[in-house]
Amino acid sequence: MKPHPRLERCMSIVTSMTAGVSEREANDALNAYVCKGLPQHEEICLGLFTLILTEPAQAQKCYRDLALVSRDGMNIVLNKINQILMEKYLKLQDTCRTQLVWLVRELVKSGVLGADGVCMTFMKQIAGGDVTAKNIWLAESVLDILTEQREWVLKSSILIAMAVYTYLRLIVDHHGTAQLQALRQKEVDFCISLLRERVRFGQQKRYQDWFQRQYLSTPDSQSLRCDLIRYICGVVHPSNEVLSSDILPRWAIIGWLLTTCTSNVAASNAKLALFYDWLFFSPDKDSIMNIEPAILVMHHSMKPHPAITATLLDFMCRIIPNFYPPLEGHVRQGVFSSLNHIVEKRVLAHLAPLFDNPKLDKELRAMLREKFPEFCSSPSPPVEVKIEEPVSMEMDNHMSDKDESCYDNAEAAFSDDEEDLNSKGKKREFRFHPIKETVVEEPVDITPYLDQLDESLRDKVLQLQKGSDTEAQCEVMQEIVDQVLEEDFDSEQLSVLASCLQELFKAHFRGEVLPEEITEESLEESVGKPLYLIFRNLCQMQEDNSSFSLLLDLLSELYQKQPKIGYHLLYYLRASKAAAGKMNLYESFAQATQLGDLHTCLMMDMKACQEDDVRLLCHLTPSIYTEFPDETLRSGELLNMIVAVIDSAQLQELVCHVMMGNLVMFRKDSVLNILIQSLDWETFEQYCAWQLFLAHNIPLETIIPILQHLKYKEHPEALSCLLLQLRREKPSEEMVKMVLSRPCHPDDQFTTSILRHWCMKHDELLAEHIKSLLIKNNSLPRKRQSLRSSSSKLAQLTLEQILEHLDNLRLNLTNTKQNFFSQTPILQALQHVQASCDEAHKMKFSDLFSLAEEYEDSSTKPPKSRRKAALSSPRSRKNATQPPNAEEESGSSSASEEEDTKPKPTKRKRKGSSAVGSDSD
Repeated sequence: MKPHPRLERCMSIVTSMTAGVSEREANDALNAYVCKGLPQHEEICLGLFTLILTEPAQAQKCYRDLALVSRDGMNIVLNKINQILMEKYLKLQDTCRTQLVWLVRELVKSGVLGADGVCMTFMKQIAGGDVTAKNIWLAESVLDILTEQREWVLKSSILIAMAVYTYLRLIVDHHGTAQLQALRQKEVDFCISLLRERVRFGQQKRYQDWFQRQYLSTPDSQSLRCDLIRYICGVVHPSNEVLSSDILPRWAIIGWLLTTCTSNVAASNAKLALFYDWLFFSPDKDSIMNIEPAILVMHHSMKPHPAITATLLDFMCRIIPNFYPPLEGHVRQGVFSSLNHIVEKRVLAHLAPLFDNPKLDKELRAMLREKFPEFCSSPSPPVEVKIEEPVSMEMDNHMSDKDESCYDNAEAAFSDDEEDLNSKGKKREFRFHPIKETVVEEPVDITPYLDQLDESLRDKVLQLQKGSDTEAQCEVMQEIVDQVLEEDFDSEQLSVLASCLQELFKAHFRGEVLPEEITEESLEESVGKPLYLIFRNLCQMQEDNSSFSLLLDLLSELYQKQPKIGYHLLYYLRASKAAAGKMNLYESFAQATQLGDLHTCLMMDMKACQEDDVRLLCHLTPSIYTEFPDETLRSGELLNMIVAVIDSAQLQELVCHVMMGNLVMFRKDSVLNILIQSLDWETFEQYCAWQLFLAHNIPLETIIPILQHLKYKEHPEALSCLLLQLRREKPSEEMVKMVLSRPCHPDDQFTTSILRHWCMKHDELLAEHIKSLLIKNNSLPRKRQSLRSSSSKLAQLTLEQILEHLDNLRLNLTNTKQNFFSQTPILQALQHVQASCDEAHKMKFSDLFSLAEEYEDSSTKPPKSRRKAALSSPRSRKNATQPPNAEEESGSSSASEEEDTKPKPTKRKRKGSSAVGSDSD
């Protein structure tokens, strides 16, 4: 297929600017051309897009240029791809098809918003029942993209559904030849993984939010919670394989359901549903799986949510005499049997830490000691019990201290105080996460490894084990490194040596790495650990040296056995004087690991650091962003890690780093996509991201397209931050266009708020921009078709939208002295629109258009006549009794200033009359 004439013209424009000049000159020329206006921006984007499809050798460079010059988040390119796929895909040459797949892969890698829609359009081109080479190639190419970018796929429920539907349909066609069988297996594995592994522990929030909106938000749904809890306890009994995986455990769902109760009656019923199986529990007849969720909810909630644990324990105590008084003895025996069975089955090793915990209220602890004295004392030796049914391993799983935020650890109270607790904490988000177990030091046994080492190395490792102080261990460690670097060293022993070192230095990886007080001396002292000798030797070598590669191999072996070594290396390179300017060594280390990729390695190491030591994470942040900008600035992955765990003091520290020039966390080409990604984050995380963005000197116009993605109910954080920033800006036409593009809704005051503010501060400029937009949109068709997919539909500015927003603004300015609607540009534009719009619009916006009629009359009628005409309108009569000064703010001063600075008779006449004032409400 020959390129469309328009695409050819755009391509020639780009070629003429970039041919025969340096890359920097080409970038400057493209940026300068793009800044001229939207048509020029579209020409450059389409020209680069056409070059990518037709010139594979230039594709990488053109994509980089496209990412730099695109001002709309690649929307022009996404629309064009969708158009080509839907209308002309079958006519494309093979080269263009291959390049189109390559481009989509790059868009997905970059996390461009709307790339999921393009992937779905691509999947629509895969024909069912067609096993020709081209169709098989397309099916496999799209599958490869979805498999490679699995984490990205999981963020879009629509894409997951489309992908599963498409490939379940294709699987039946792919059989016969070896190639088709191999593809079929890949498709089967892909579909199974998506269907089985969608909800993981720690990733459930978005599903919980959806479920709550869909099913738990009405008054009738209060009774649904206890039914769900009964179903989970009595029917959902996972296998040991599921219990030992990271699939969301039952106790986490039940704990979440308890926190969604909004009435005391619903909360009591939910707790009764949870403990119902306890009341008459018989170990001979009943299953441990029925009573396990309740004890695990209490156990896992003790540290992050002691109030939840307290109210459940209190309920357990009070239900015994109150459930059915004539059978109090039976209920007491049932609860006792449940607790005893829980200990016997080792669901919890013992109950004393739960029942006699200092976080509980003293009165509650006394009640527990009175009712269950057997379980409040020190644990007795465990009894051997034969287990014949699945026993939960949930208490042992998910023990990574994933910091998911929690509400305060204030002293827990009885359930009588639930109402107070709910009223204080209703704004908080309740989450459950596991308790970190206390680490018990055990003697290190490296005997199995020693036999595999040669004699001299074995002796040094034993010396290292017996070393009494750090200095002696460092000396021995240096000897070990020297021996590793000898020419006759057997490199096959590196793995065994790494196993020995990680066992001997386990203590290195516990506790905080960063000194409490950060000084040059304390930092240098902190990097004096024996294991850090490997890092020091690495810094002293040339990268092309064979010894350098050998030490990297040793570190790679260590990394497999102890992943924390990665962020310890980052800390050493940041803190040690010997490593000054050597941060690039980390890239060599990353490439030497089995991961083999800098980005993946860096993100994994920073994640491990986030989970272990937030102070160290903040300390490393400036150098990580500075040294690895391509890995940190192209997506919001690292930013999300940081804002998920920092507190307000650490946020302020990072803001200071940004403003002092020590830290850059955003750049123009990717900031929009990152902020769009942040819309799914927690409230505090979003506020942190916006605070950090505002600390940078990035023009607001760079991110103004985000407005098209913001919904007033779902994104209040971003809307409030953006509103406060917009009020400091002088409005440009693009800003006004984006603001007016928001759908009109009675509860969404964003557009009216910022327009009102601009009326007060920049009335003439705002009037000119609105006039321009009104006239432009009046000349376009009333309905415009968008080629964007359902997952990336953006608001389109229509004439009706502009008029609705202007009418809302007019009503908001009621009874103020603000004369915005008396300005000539506004009245001219309204007159222009009124002349060509249909009767329905004239009726709907009659009060708005009446201003234009008065403007026409002003050239022939005196002010008095205009005033009478205005007072005769229904709206004027309706508002005639309203107080004259509802809200004036700076309107009176701006009106008087305009009268002094604009001596034109017609303007003074309009401002002097009450016609605009009365109709502008």
